[in-house]
Amino acid sequence: MDDRQIIELYEQRSETAIAETARKYGRLCRSIASRILRHRGDAEACVNDTWLRAWNAIPPQRPVNLAAFLSKITRNLALNMLERETAEKRGSGQVPLLLDELAACLPAGGDAAQLEENLDLTDLLNRFLGAQPLRTRQVFLRRYWYCDSIREIAQMFRMGESQVKMILLRARGELRQLMQKEEII
Repeated sequence: MDDRQIIELYEQRSETAIAETARKYGRLCRSIASRILRHRGDAEACVNDTWLRAWNAIPPQRPVNLAAFLSKITRNLALNMLERETAEKRGSGQVPLLLDELAACLPAGGDAAQLEENLDLTDLLNRFLGAQPLRTRQVFLRRYWYCDSIREIAQMFRMGESQVKMILLRARGELRQLMQKEEII
């Protein structure tokens, strides 16, 4: 089926239009989405969203080049999905959880910003992390600096989630002891 016929199916609001579009352009759109997104499932979701966007756009639009039209939709959707994914990895939604985990290490009645102003927190953390074994230091930084999830850290270091949780629990305990020793808390 040629592009003109597929566009006519869209204009007639025939669901066959989506099936024909997927048959003819599915490989192209999956290829675009896969090159931008890391996970196959995300790429498939992006391609399915492409079909929905095309359905909603035709009519009123009548693309001259259906391949270019679908490619642009797929690319934009994939880039938006990637942006959301990287924003989540930077800690979106995780910051309150991370602060709760570290709450035992913060002085009562103070917040992290106050603490940083009043103390040389950077020096304390550097000394603390410098005294830790490499794996503990890496796990601690992945969790509290990069805001990675427990699952992501476990996969990254090829260990169980419970092992990651235990490393973090012990590290927070040692950090708390150091802060108590230096009369910070």
